[in-house]
Amino acid sequence: MREILGRRRKLLFRRGGRSALLGAALHCATEWQWPVLPGVGIRPAGRQPAGARLGLGERTGRRCSCPDPDCVVPGAHPFDPGLLAATTDARMVRWWWANRPDAPIVLATGGRAPCAVSLPAVAGARALAALDHFGVRLGPVVATPTRWSLLVSPYDLAELGELLHSQDWVPSSLRFHGEGGYVVLPPSQIGAGRVRWERPPAAPKPSTSFEQGGPPPSAAPWLPKVGTIVDALVTASTSTPDGGSRLAY
Repeated sequence: MREILGRRRKLLFRRGGRSALLGAALHCATEWQWPVLPGVGIRPAGRQPAGARLGLGERTGRRCSCPDPDCVVPGAHPFDPGLLAATTDARMVRWWWANRPDAPIVLATGGRAPCAVSLPAVAGARALAALDHFGVRLGPVVATPTRWSLLVSPYDLAELGELLHSQDWVPSSLRFHGEGGYVVLPPSQIGAGRVRWERPPAAPKPSTSFEQGGPPPSAAPWLPKVGTIVDALVTASTSTPDGGSRLAY
């Protein structure tokens, strides 16, 4: 009897973990109107050599499910379907995660969806501390063990170009996710580890126009403009040794 109950608990735990991804994907797509799609995901890299298990060699870890054996962002990118398939349609989202329940959640950035700026985790922590010190309001911040991504309101290339032109130097470790880009969202699991919210999404401010008969307010989280945070991100990335220039998510 105990063995049967143990199996049931394991099954419920697995279902709970899988439903967390589906629930998060549905919430992003339907409540926030953020276009999402399943990421490629990760797979075990096979058995490790005895030396690696004893700490005498390099660990293989988990590898990307895409065909590239040297993928530098394992599990953290779209593959099939491609990025253009991103949608806010609940039926499509349910179908995807019903067939691939462990797939990471990929947000297609740009357009009407949020954009993002990402930087190495150490630099990200410094930037957030600086922005907090000066009282700058931040939006959602996505964190992996190697990189942090700050979500911002949509921007176009002209606006971004003007901001970067005013900088003396922009580190290669600082990356901008606009139209045609993407960011992996919590609670996904990728090659670098678990994706989490360093700063969870905050509800938008109440709209006075709605009380006066205007359109209902959007349920999507509040997002800052990229211009309010880019200086701090450039400074933090520049002062970080190596700048985390490897493209690792």
